[in-house]
Amino acid sequence: MGEVFAGRYELVDPIGRGGVGAVWRAWDHRRRRYVAAKVLQQSDAHTLLRFVREQALRIEHPHVLAPASWAADDDQVLFTMDLVSGGSLAHVIGDYGPLPPRFVCLLLDQLLSGLSTVHAEGVVHRDIKPANILMEATGTGRPHLRLSDFGISMRKGEPRLTETNYVVGTPGYFAPEQMMGAEPDFPADLFAVGLVALYLLQGQKPDARALVEHFAAHGTPSAPNGIPEPLWQVLAGLLQPDPHARFRTATGARKALTAAVEMLPEPGPDDEPVEVFDQIGPLPAGFGPDGPRTAPQRPEEPAPAPVAAPARPADPGPGQQAYAPPPTSMSETGSFHLAPPPGAPAPAEAAPSPQQPHAPTGFPQQPGFAQQPAAPSTPDAPSPYAVGAPDLSQAPTSAVPRDPAATRAYTAQQRQPPVPAPPVQHAVPRTPARGTRPGPPPKVAIPVLVVALICFAVGIWALTRI
Repeated sequence: MGEVFAGRYELVDPIGRGGVGAVWRAWDHRRRRYVAAKVLQQSDAHTLLRFVREQALRIEHPHVLAPASWAADDDQVLFTMDLVSGGSLAHVIGDYGPLPPRFVCLLLDQLLSGLSTVHAEGVVHRDIKPANILMEATGTGRPHLRLSDFGISMRKGEPRLTETNYVVGTPGYFAPEQMMGAEPDFPADLFAVGLVALYLLQGQKPDARALVEHFAAHGTPSAPNGIPEPLWQVLAGLLQPDPHARFRTATGARKALTAAVEMLPEPGPDDEPVEVFDQIGPLPAGFGPDGPRTAPQRPEEPAPAPVAAPARPADPGPGQQAYAPPPTSMSETGSFHLAPPPGAPAPAEAAPSPQQPHAPTGFPQQPGFAQQPAAPSTPDAPSPYAVGAPDLSQAPTSAVPRDPAATRAYTAQQRQPPVPAPPVQHAVPRTPARGTRPGPPPKVAIPVLVVALICFAVGIWALTRI
């Protein structure tokens, strides 16, 4: 079994890594379901303050993955979120390359819907990129997107945690005003949404600097190859270098996107459906859909044997603590990166697939907007994960680990006869059934009352003589 964190969260296996901590699949013993736990691995004041800001964010929206709870154990802290098993948009691009325009419009609509709620709370995300946009493992059904990782987000008006001339975020997805050191604002998030849309439509990371330079020098260019003109008009409104010429709100961009979708051609019968695979994989040994599994007992044995392994010491004697195996610590397991998309080659060996050639950008005035593409997965390579895996986030548990010391009397002394308890002698009268406490007997209460009245009378007489 894994390490039980703060008596509640049992760390199962690492599934990824964020900017300041590792992400684990964990079993919540209280809510009896699997969750994603982000464990902070740095303890400096600056990182801890960002962690506190992120875990304090509570946004309820189907397309937002915000922290749900947090816990601390000695010098380690974590917060938990819903477990999303479909990987990120980078995995989808690695599997299929450029995505169909209607499929991209559906993803953008969900992203803008979640972002509108985030902005309504006064929060600027500041790190919108494909790796921070997760997908539920829906197979060939309707995709479900979740905006995650609010590690560097901040509310408008909050003091910065960095110097004014220090830019935080992911290079390649900065808005021009961010590079100039402007205060974080909502249009900067919308610029990053436009870059994510180009990434989905072209299958490769766009060159944001060349794009901004071309917009500034020549104005809005014509639509790139493979992007319908109505959709491009919406993306051009997101990618304007001047934030005042850009869409001001996510709701406004979403309305324009809805109108553009109505003018797109319907998908053909030969179009390949996009399938979102399970990227986490099966549970490790010792865990099932209902949580941690307990070792089965043999029918002929009345109880577990007192000795479980050769390395276990002898049973404890009187006054000694029962033996318990040490939990696996974070220092022993280390940190892990999220696995690359299945079938994708190493970055040094990336090359366009002959089955899916890279679509040119199509800008006649400024070629070369896109960087070298990441190769889509080889069609012959089978997926290492099962498709359509059941949702483990709502599964109840059937067993909860117990403290060995609490069951020591039943495992170490099974054959000893029970010792009868000595009879209990009552030293005081029993409490009446009505629940009132009895007073002193009359032969004691009456003299005490007489003495009290005499003292009261003497006190009154003394006051009249003054």
